[in-house]
Amino acid sequence: MSERVVESSVDEVPEIPEILEKVLLFSLDHAQKKMETGEDLIPFTSLAVKETLFMETHPADDEQGCFNLARHTVEHARGAQAYAFTYDGYVDTDDGTRDALISEGGVPGADKGFAVGVLYEDNGEDGISFESEPVYIGPAPNFMVMLRDADDYDDEEIDEKYREEGEDSEEAEGAEE
Repeated sequence: MSERVVESSVDEVPEIPEILEKVLLFSLDHAQKKMETGEDLIPFTSLAVKETLFMETHPADDEQGCFNLARHTVEHARGAQAYAFTYDGYVDTDDGTRDALISEGGVPGADKGFAVGVLYEDNGEDGISFESEPVYIGPAPNFMVMLRDADDYDDEEIDEKYREEGEDSEEAEGAEE
């Protein structure tokens, strides 16, 4: 997935909410590990719900389809504290266009989200070499803009799928707050 455009004219990195920063960085690390082991990276979302990080892939025929599936998942995430939508893309830098793992996300009610990434170089048979530090890319859409704060939902309002799907969905270990 490489056709997403995140506008950026970054002079300084804004303050990113702590829970969102954790979800974004965990998601980038998860994606990087998949690529390092040669696995296909299917665009995915990570949703922080209470002390659990739920991950769901979004396979589609094109970039817009992946984006739409991710948006649908996140817009219906009652009780989530933050999300990340992570994919393989590219960014334009002063040195030209570079491949990057990109994770964009937001928190409930915020007008805008944030995009961060890890630049990498595909060295063919020699594998992939990743930059050591993630970079702030710029503001991004926030799929949670219409949602209330996670604490404003009681247990009955939080989707049953988060309590029951734990057995079937991919849950990230060590991703608690």
